Amino acid sequence: MVIIMCTAATYKTEDFYFGRNLDYEFSYGESVIITPRGYSFEPHIGNFPKNHYAIIGMAHKENDYPLYYDAANEKGLCVAGLNFVGNAVYGKMTEGKNNVAQYEFIPWLLSHCANVKEARALLKNTNITDAPFGSFPPAKLHWIIADKEECITAESVSDGLKIYDNQIGVLANNPPFPYHMSALNNYMQLSPKPPCNNFSSKLNLNAVSRGMGAIGLPGDLSSQSRFVRAAFVRANSVSKNDECDSVSQFFHILASVEQQRGCCELENGKFEITIYSSCINASKGIYYYRTYNNSRIRAVDLNFQNLDGNGLVCFPVEDKADIKFLNRL
Repeated sequence: MVIIMCTAATYKTEDFYFGRNLDYEFSYGESVIITPRGYSFEPHIGNFPKNHYAIIGMAHKENDYPLYYDAANEKGLCVAGLNFVGNAVYGKMTEGKNNVAQYEFIPWLLSHCANVKEARALLKNTNITDAPFGSFPPAKLHWIIADKEECITAESVSDGLKIYDNQIGVLANNPPFPYHMSALNNYMQLSPKPPCNNFSSKLNLNAVSRGMGAIGLPGDLSSQSRFVRAAFVRANSVSKNDECDSVSQFFHILASVEQQRGCCELENGKFEITIYSSCINASKGIYYYRTYNNSRIRAVDLNFQNLDGNGLVCFPVEDKADIKFLNRL
């Protein structure tokens, strides 16, 4: 059983931002891939339009097919898939339904829909199938789907495809989304402000350091703790509206839940790490990322490519350390 631990989030200033951490013990050789409007998604289960919206995102390319992890289309709709092992259940082909394979769910949704409102309508009659992609078994996922106006979570479980309003704009892994939201009730006392003395009016208690309003915020690497921590940081994040400040703040949100080598040991003696963190300016079509070994932010601009083409455009991830010395010639 492969369990990938990830966290995704949204953020809005003057523009809308969306992204995620992908946590795993090794890379599949990801690339930032632009799928132009004329690309034909073959093979496929879902019914793709002949001319669809252009898409940009992080993907593994296999047989000239983009297996997207997270992506956005030219209209500003964003989708990311996160591991949901033990809960995700996919169906067989069902007559009268919008049948779509798990591996093509992200590009299928982004090909059809310009916003979350259209995605909601399409998903009402959608069945996600367990069809594999070649030798790849269907990944057990759930999805966060967002635009500048709203955010939803989609989970295909034993009793069908569930769509939840995601007001917190965050998603992690197991358990199912309603349990994550319920867990936030346990942390309603947290605050970015200094704490008040609610312990006893008879005692003269004072804060002894800054940040004590967030005492109790979980710091472990479990998915529910990462959900709570990302939700708290995202809900209280403040930045300027310009691009650099917004992108910087978004990466700080993701950094609050990133995984460091050595802290999450696996059975095979390897360690789970944050392979990459992404930030998509969905308003402008710019895909930013940084990796575990290279914290310098790289970017690919959707609008600097021919979006009416029919071939994938790939930008391999740069992971080699890039250190700038200030006192060497």
